[in-house]
Amino acid sequence: MNEEKKKVLPCIALCEGDIHPRVLTCGDPARAKKIADKLDNAVCLAQNREYHSYSGTWKGVPVTVTSHGVGEGGAVIGFESLCRAGAKVIIRVGTCGGMQKEITEGSLVVVKAACREDGVTEKMLPLSYPAVADVEVIEALKQSAEESDVPVHSGIVLTQALFYPGLLESTVRLYMKAGVIAMENEVAGLLVVASLHGVKAGAILAADAPAFELVGVDGYQPDPAMLAKAVEQEIEIALDAIIKVEIDS
Repeated sequence: MNEEKKKVLPCIALCEGDIHPRVLTCGDPARAKKIADKLDNAVCLAQNREYHSYSGTWKGVPVTVTSHGVGEGGAVIGFESLCRAGAKVIIRVGTCGGMQKEITEGSLVVVKAACREDGVTEKMLPLSYPAVADVEVIEALKQSAEESDVPVHSGIVLTQALFYPGLLESTVRLYMKAGVIAMENEVAGLLVVASLHGVKAGAILAADAPAFELVGVDGYQPDPAMLAKAVEQEIEIALDAIIKVEIDS
């Protein structure tokens, strides 16, 4: 009898079982390749649209890396597909804009939870459903940062659908007053989708500049060298963290 043909998941071009249970994800396909280059025996699994996937080992532990592109719509497709493909732990390795004075360029942020202004998850669940990172993932990221002697901030972030400001009044300053420390575009979707699948998830973010509302669009000029250093640090921290997290059977 012929083996039943596996169904290819839309967009990411992977099948169930093609990935390892531990997955790092990031927006930029080039960053996914950068992470994969750090793995031993890395192989490319698929490259389709913004979703580039690789697998290898980190310190002997199998890890998969997948990019998800910019913005929540496409990212949620990637997160959902990863969960269906067999992910048990997912950590996003991304960037953010600082919303508090202590979150300066090059700062690293470990996400505790996200405010859901992403424009996608509200179509999945009421906004009263929280987007919360897994406690074990949070602690693994903080522990790995401490072991690397790299300071990190930890707190709530704002996931917004917009990158450039629109005509409607921004809510960023409201969230700043509430103590939200950074803003980005995809974490809330990851945390909601992972929660629905019983997958452990979290994120570490490198601050590339203050939020637009603080500096204006023309003032958004990240320092390439500083950002590159922060991204390098967060990649190493995320790799060390994800192999610390236990896989639930």
